[in-house]
Amino acid sequence: MTTQIFGHKSPDTDSTGSPILWAWYLNEIKGETAKPVLLGEPNTEAAFMLERWGLDKPEIIGDVAEDAPVVIVDTNNPAELPDSINSADIRAIIDHHKLVGGLETKGPIDITVRPLACTATIMMDLIGDDAAKMPEAVKGAALTCILSDTLEFRSPTTTDHDRAVAEALSADLGLDISAYAAEMFAAKSDVSSFSDAELLRMDSKEYAVEGTKFRVSVLETTAPGVVLDRKASLMNSMTTVASEDGVDQVLLFVVDILNEEATLLVPNDLVKTVAEKSFDVAPAGDTVVLPGVMSRKKQIIPNLKV
Repeated sequence: MTTQIFGHKSPDTDSTGSPILWAWYLNEIKGETAKPVLLGEPNTEAAFMLERWGLDKPEIIGDVAEDAPVVIVDTNNPAELPDSINSADIRAIIDHHKLVGGLETKGPIDITVRPLACTATIMMDLIGDDAAKMPEAVKGAALTCILSDTLEFRSPTTTDHDRAVAEALSADLGLDISAYAAEMFAAKSDVSSFSDAELLRMDSKEYAVEGTKFRVSVLETTAPGVVLDRKASLMNSMTTVASEDGVDQVLLFVVDILNEEATLLVPNDLVKTVAEKSFDVAPAGDTVVLPGVMSRKKQIIPNLKV
């Protein structure tokens, strides 16, 4: 049977590119039959990556069949995976997030979880010398993943090893990192064609704090004004999205990549309290700026309080 490789719902660049990277490795190096799939539409930056490197968009699936062989990448959280994930035959997990718990496997599996900024960095390590056989397009995907997850090394999740792997890939591809990252971030920042609901779900994760369920949404952009000009409409849409998704509140952080800060939309007293308790700020209006906040994984999720 073909092994399906996928990341989390609302696929970002790493959850789109890493399955492609690992499918290449399993097919071409390990001699196994594997294919990358997605659990939703890729975001604008991930779509840019696919087009820029001439990669086919992986098939989008809604669920997995019982006993279907799968490899999970860029998450280990059942809430971010297909509903039937525990009935599938999970063969491996490759991730860089904290362990959440709740996954069940048919037997012992390979699990690699490392404190690096990007799943693709971990994969490059696991592939090792065989990376020399990798096509340019797959190397390009790996580089795009690393630059995306590190925000071109601005994110506090960045390690020296992430940077070294990215620099080696860019040298191999003959790319200038800053120029290429600017292309990526321009693609990520073009959200004009998306509805409010799509923006709120585009790069989001569900997370509960003391029984309060949040959809924690992050929009990373070099043009925050474009998003913030829609703040009234976005805040109105939060109620609908929260109701449809079974959460109590949507939290939207607009991350300004170049100025290295985030703006949190504050639609009500609950979010005001979250801002006060989590980030030690006193919102005076419907937004609050959080200097230096760039990472949901390292700076937002761990600090959330209600």
